[in-house]
Amino acid sequence: MNYQKPILLLFASIALSVACKKDNSADAQPIDTSQPSGNKTSWWKPAAGVSFDWQLDDINSATNFSADVVDVDAFTTTAETVAALHAKGKKVIAYLSVGTIENDRDDASLIPAELIGKQYPEWPKEKWLDIRQIDKLKPWLNSRLNMILKKGFDGIEPDNMDSYDNDPGFNIQLADTKKYADYLINLAHSNGLSIGQKNVKELTADYASKFDWALTEDAFAQGWQAQVSGYIQLNKPVFAVEYTDKMSQSNFQTNVCPSAKQLKYTAILKKRDLSQWVDRCN
Repeated sequence: MNYQKPILLLFASIALSVACKKDNSADAQPIDTSQPSGNKTSWWKPAAGVSFDWQLDDINSATNFSADVVDVDAFTTTAETVAALHAKGKKVIAYLSVGTIENDRDDASLIPAELIGKQYPEWPKEKWLDIRQIDKLKPWLNSRLNMILKKGFDGIEPDNMDSYDNDPGFNIQLADTKKYADYLINLAHSNGLSIGQKNVKELTADYASKFDWALTEDAFAQGWQAQVSGYIQLNKPVFAVEYTDKMSQSNFQTNVCPSAKQLKYTAILKKRDLSQWVDRCN
């Protein structure tokens, strides 16, 4: 057999692979951990009743939403897509975790090992963080905020603020969550970004006046929907998301929608994977 051709092809393949890696690294944006300027005094403040959708599937500039406010992934959504959504009259919220680290994000290396706790059982790619150590988290948080600002988002959805109510591997209390929330709110607002309360109903009494809106999951299915009504009293939206693995469309329309309308919440039904599919109150 003639091995010369396969060997030559092997070397050509390696050379091409190296060239591609160089090209990809040249195109990659460096992670910016510098402290954002923090000199803003105004930000987007939505009013109760505004329409809402939430999609964490990859989207692009051709993706259409019927809602006025859309919540999308901070990492996979490009600046061009955010600009295209703005051109369609949408406000765009960036979804990102602030209480866990996902092993498939390119900024995972910014977290010191001693801040990484137990695995989040429902989401195997994620591990809880020690949110008590805010100073050590700042480079990581800065990198995420700088990315969001560069892409032109209007607001932030800070996920996984409920480590105190889970088993994160650290002795985190509700008071620690409140301290972390204060830091995140100031970080967002001082950089011209809206920020919402994600679940964590225990924060409502003290934080409805601080956050700009609330986003709930399974609140109606679990029976705690009334515990975030403080936002409506301040004319701030409550985006109430229910899931098809907990209730049917008929149950959503017959039971959730009348109650949501009475509470003045914006309620939608989604699949748990937060794909494009959505059902709204008739």
